[in-house]
Amino acid sequence: MAKYILSIDQGTTSSRAILFDMQGKIDTTAQEEFPQHFPQDGWVEHEPEEIWQSVLRTCRAAIANAEISADEIGAIGITNQRETTLVWDRNTGEPVCRAIVWQDRRTGDYCQQLKDEGLEGNITRKTGLLIDPYFSATKIRWILDEIPGVRQRAEQGELAFGTIDTFLLWKLTNGKVHRTDATNASRTMLFNIHDQQWDQELLDLFNIPGSLLPEVLDSSDDFGVTDVELLGAEIPIYGVAGDQQAALFGQTCFKEGMAKSTYGTGCFLMLNTGSRALKSNSRLLTTVAYRLNGKPCYALEGSIFAAGTTIQWLRDGLKLINDAVETEPLAEQTPTDHGVYLVPAFTGLGAPYWDPNARGAIFGLTRDTGIKEIVTAGLQSVCYQTKDLQKAMEHDGVRAIALRVDGGMVANNWVLQFLADMLGATVDRPEIIETTALGVAYLAGLKAGYFKSLESLEGLWQCNRRFEPQVDKSTRDRYYDGWKTSVSRVQKDC
Repeated sequence: MAKYILSIDQGTTSSRAILFDMQGKIDTTAQEEFPQHFPQDGWVEHEPEEIWQSVLRTCRAAIANAEISADEIGAIGITNQRETTLVWDRNTGEPVCRAIVWQDRRTGDYCQQLKDEGLEGNITRKTGLLIDPYFSATKIRWILDEIPGVRQRAEQGELAFGTIDTFLLWKLTNGKVHRTDATNASRTMLFNIHDQQWDQELLDLFNIPGSLLPEVLDSSDDFGVTDVELLGAEIPIYGVAGDQQAALFGQTCFKEGMAKSTYGTGCFLMLNTGSRALKSNSRLLTTVAYRLNGKPCYALEGSIFAAGTTIQWLRDGLKLINDAVETEPLAEQTPTDHGVYLVPAFTGLGAPYWDPNARGAIFGLTRDTGIKEIVTAGLQSVCYQTKDLQKAMEHDGVRAIALRVDGGMVANNWVLQFLADMLGATVDRPEIIETTALGVAYLAGLKAGYFKSLESLEGLWQCNRRFEPQVDKSTRDRYYDGWKTSVSRVQKDC
């Protein structure tokens, strides 16, 4: 009798394996960080084998820590850092180069060229995305053109492309499965989100052979079974979703107008728009939230590149703190109107600016400025960027009826109170903040029959704490005006 669902949560800086019971409660967690590689300014890479080994070790550790047999795991769900791009040999499984991470900006000049040629409108109509180095298409093209011999091998059908979910499926099934789900496909800039197919016109535009691409399934579907040698049993893989879509699902934001904001390496605000692929006039993204039984549910998304990354930089780059937990007491000791603004444009600015050439800066420094002011400004920058996204969504005519938050940073009560203050909205933190992993556990459990319906999942969501705004509009606007001024000073055209 199956007792557990195993979620593989493969993130930008670490891999996690979490065992959930059949009520969606966490039983055991294992986590392992892996190295980041920065070979040039704006370039971010991962070693595929380091990712794979970290996933394998954490899965084995979670099973061992729970003191269970792999036979007791009824299903696996995979959630992943999106847009990160790999190409590998179909016969050997050997990658042709390091993975190019979603944060990587090396294709910025090419993206600008496409914009200058007036191609963005057609790409946006088909994919819901803007032309930006963030997405997979220009990364694939770079690999095909810049790594010697790769284009020829691709045209001969020898190579496979995948985002991280596809690569993990390939490894877990010992090369038997080359698949992805609709949420990850929708982030490649090659997938038509309206007809739910790879788009030949876009493949031709980017000069990418269709033979590279994986088969696209629903988010809750039969993705194959694990090789028995890896975990000790053939376990069906029944759920796959990109990390932000998985978090929306884990937060049970199934109704139109519900929204979640995830604070991990980056920050991603996603609002459910139901069966409508709502076109944004504010440079937000239209994306597939999830696809069940062949029917897509859409979302409007704002993507921020630096959230947890900012705190990591304060810790590892500036060495102002030794651990992220130190940030909350420092912020509590700091006047909210300390006057310092940190704009964390380490790899450019995401939504709604989409400026790959912007770089980070700190403004408002005085002789009185110390560690606590800079750390607090780093925390506040995450909230200000979320405010940017809220404003953009309001300009598009939608406002979240509820904001549910998750990710590592939401353990910080000071951040969530300041977030509620800046948004002028209620912010709810759930009992289980590992909603990314929970989301694919739900998707896998639906396919396996452990959960009967979306309505049954809604009943599992529980609020841990609610944060209500405590500042007036004039104070909120004054803080936010300072942020907007600071952002304008790092943008390329200013």
